[in-house]
Amino acid sequence: MTQDSTRRRDELAAHLATVRERIASSCRDVGRDAGEVTLVVVTKFFPASDVRLLAGLGVTDVGENRHPEAEAKAAECADLGLRWHFIGGLQSNKAAAVASYADVVESLDRPKLVGPLSRGAQARGQEVDVLLQVSLDPPGADHRSGAAPDDLAALADRVQEADLLRLRGLMAVAPLGEDPAEAFARLASIRDRLLRDHPDASMLSAGMSGDLEAAVAQGATHVRVGSAVLGPRPAVQ
Repeated sequence: MTQDSTRRRDELAAHLATVRERIASSCRDVGRDAGEVTLVVVTKFFPASDVRLLAGLGVTDVGENRHPEAEAKAAECADLGLRWHFIGGLQSNKAAAVASYADVVESLDRPKLVGPLSRGAQARGQEVDVLLQVSLDPPGADHRSGAAPDDLAALADRVQEADLLRLRGLMAVAPLGEDPAEAFARLASIRDRLLRDHPDASMLSAGMSGDLEAAVAQGATHVRVGSAVLGPRPAVQ
């Protein structure tokens, strides 16, 4: 290992230790076991060499949100046995390709994505776990991606009927400018409603570098952390 690689590994190790302690502390505060929360490290714009260092430091789940970068990085790191999460906005003409390498697709937010994802999973010959991305923004707001809460039941049924797609739960992002604790409290209620009809859909992906504590307090099983582990995104993207 070169001197630069050693320095980078030590940097990542220190950041990982801090984030893992934040997760553990948040769990202690609400009486949860830290083992219930999986850290998904989001490596967008960072090189495959960082993914290899992270794997060596015990990271098992990696998130990407741009298809071309995710596809190339997953192929380059195929020997590491990582679990790849696709967390970005999903285009219907790219969905089948995403299912060819993603183990978890966290951003299914409309019915037209179900068919292509299922076809991609069938071509791969492997089940793909699916999270429904739900919008936590007020009705009519200029919100980011995500299905309206009232549309989740029908969307969940579509996924459940699709070949080789496994409905696992929900993903959400706290709205900009809102207290994450309030947003994730709404998410917890939405999740409770989904679980009544789909008791196996217990995964809840919520919380990022700035608000993971609020997400853990409301039952998040997965937190998606990028900058708090990897540092500022590279200037050249």
